[in-house]
Amino acid sequence: MKRISLGEAEAPNVVLGLMRIADKTDDEIRTLIGTARDAGIDFFDHAAIYGDRLHGCEARFAEAMQLSASERDEITLQTKAGIVGEGGPYFDFSYEHLIGSVEGSLRALQTDYIDILLLHRPDALVEPDEVARAFDELEAAGKVRAFGVSNHTPRQIDVLKTSVSQALIANQLQLSITHAPIIAQGVAGNMAGVDQSVTLDGGGILDYCRVNGITVQAWSPFQSGFFTGTFLGSDDYPELNAVIDRLAAKYDVPAIAIATAWITRHPAGIQVVLGTTTPQRVADAALGSDIPFTRAEWYELFRSAGYRVP
Repeated sequence: MKRISLGEAEAPNVVLGLMRIADKTDDEIRTLIGTARDAGIDFFDHAAIYGDRLHGCEARFAEAMQLSASERDEITLQTKAGIVGEGGPYFDFSYEHLIGSVEGSLRALQTDYIDILLLHRPDALVEPDEVARAFDELEAAGKVRAFGVSNHTPRQIDVLKTSVSQALIANQLQLSITHAPIIAQGVAGNMAGVDQSVTLDGGGILDYCRVNGITVQAWSPFQSGFFTGTFLGSDDYPELNAVIDRLAAKYDVPAIAIATAWITRHPAGIQVVLGTTTPQRVADAALGSDIPFTRAEWYELFRSAGYRVP
């Protein structure tokens, strides 16, 4: 498993998201986590909103794993705050909500600290001073060790940085071979009449993150669009799957590993966030951590997904 820089630490470039474990048994959760650990994944992504109740998936993880203090220190736990489900959805980055959400996550996860806290989607009513106050308090109390965002544009990050003093070390963004506007726009920038050239991310978020030392975490890495189903094996992407299958045979890995590798091959050092609860898919996807695609192979996948290379 290849490891990358994440703030002042290192982390695997393939991590496991746990938004779908609410209805899993303790044994199923332990098998899933054990498979991930065997594959070199020691980084687990949560959010307060995940599950059939607030902090539901966080609680199921802790109940099933019953981690000792030493086992807890061996892994990285990331969670997210800011989405309100009841009466919404809406977003809330107020001091009170962020503090309350983290306290809830700490109780649910049965831990004294969160390794990384992300702001979960942008709050249009954000007041940076309130975010800064919450971050300062959480950091000083040792309850959160590092901070980041998700689904934020460059300017939204800059707004936060007017008050927030901590480094924002991660930005979780949707990215797959077939859903790649954060990459594709730059390839076809300034091309008239090409939808691909339209900026959807507020202006070069991937390059912005590289310049500012922010690790991009790719969620839904196998989704064809916004929760529209996977492109792997889909009749909607025959050319892409033909290329994936050929490369899978060349590198002697499952097709899902090729989809992982298209993201991890990018020099930005992107983390792939797996969302599956099938242990074999976790093991198979993790095999794409460090496949050495040539430029020709990477761009062939890009083109076969329907993107234009001028």
